[in-house]
Amino acid sequence: MRPVSVFANGPDTEIELLRAELRGRWRQPLRAVMVVLSVQGLPAAQIAELLECHPGTVRRWIGRFSREGAAGLADRPRCGRPAVGGKRLAARINALLERPGPWTLPRIWQYLGRPQVSMRTLYRRVRQVAVWRRPKLTARGDPARDHVLAGIVARLRELPRRAVVLAEDETHLNLLPHVRARWTLRGMRPDVVTPGRNRQVTVYGAIEMTSGEWVYQLGRRCAADFTALLRMVAEAFPRAPVIVVICDNDSIHHARAVSRYLQTPRLEVLYGARYSPHDNPAERIWAALKNYVANTAVSWPGRLRQIHSFFRARSPDQMLATAAPWTSPWLPPGYEQNFWNAALGIEVKGVRVSAAGGFDTDT
Repeated sequence: MRPVSVFANGPDTEIELLRAELRGRWRQPLRAVMVVLSVQGLPAAQIAELLECHPGTVRRWIGRFSREGAAGLADRPRCGRPAVGGKRLAARINALLERPGPWTLPRIWQYLGRPQVSMRTLYRRVRQVAVWRRPKLTARGDPARDHVLAGIVARLRELPRRAVVLAEDETHLNLLPHVRARWTLRGMRPDVVTPGRNRQVTVYGAIEMTSGEWVYQLGRRCAADFTALLRMVAEAFPRAPVIVVICDNDSIHHARAVSRYLQTPRLEVLYGARYSPHDNPAERIWAALKNYVANTAVSWPGRLRQIHSFFRARSPDQMLATAAPWTSPWLPPGYEQNFWNAALGIEVKGVRVSAAGGFDTDT
């Protein structure tokens, strides 16, 4: 049975020789420290804890010193050449990649001071601490976000009974297909035909935060179409005493035409925090819409039919589950599905724009 503690023993001359080797070759000073600490009476487990190594390593080198003296602490001949770049190179790579920048292998090699290693060796060392991955874009956030959210929550708490709250947003869809990953047979890569000329339409949408009723319109990115959507929302909820529409801080939401229209007593627009798209539940609906039309090359009328069919095929409950408005910080705590609001009914659901609506625009 292995003893609990192993202590070094040897002549004083060998101990003095070890003390001189502390500044000697690589690794041998560390082994010499193990022996010196063992001579002072420290057990192998405590030495391993102090030197950050395994207790078995300490016992092995102490045993070698007891049998062979100071010469036993030297490296024995081994087959193969030593690895190029050890833990120190990996630590330098790790510290370098913690800094922002477009890090590629040539750039890493340059910032490391052009070490004498091949690109293949450098690649293996980089793979030990890093992976090749695309960065993720994140909004920088609004310094006054907490204050803005507190104002929205306070206003919603003051709303009368049967008031409705909608989250509004807009997105842009192109005739150029959105490309998404899909399952593909091995050895094949599908082709999606690009149009000869791209076109774009802006989709405006607003979802009622408790019933999931959805109002939308197709048009251009302008204040007139945003005002038209607000008019549709007012017509969709004729019995609501107050209609609150929460949107982002896009410039068209602050236009003079919108301000003039908002003098209507029943309609009120609240603005969320800047650079905080994740607060808006309508963003998740746009993500589902773009996945629905992805990888399909159609004509311009076909693209518009896809948009209308996406909204027609989904019930208010499905839209509510997609948007998940209860996760938005806009709503007060406990603001869940309200059947008083759901009983209002909606008279205008999905709305098709006429030729004057202006969705037939070129980019």
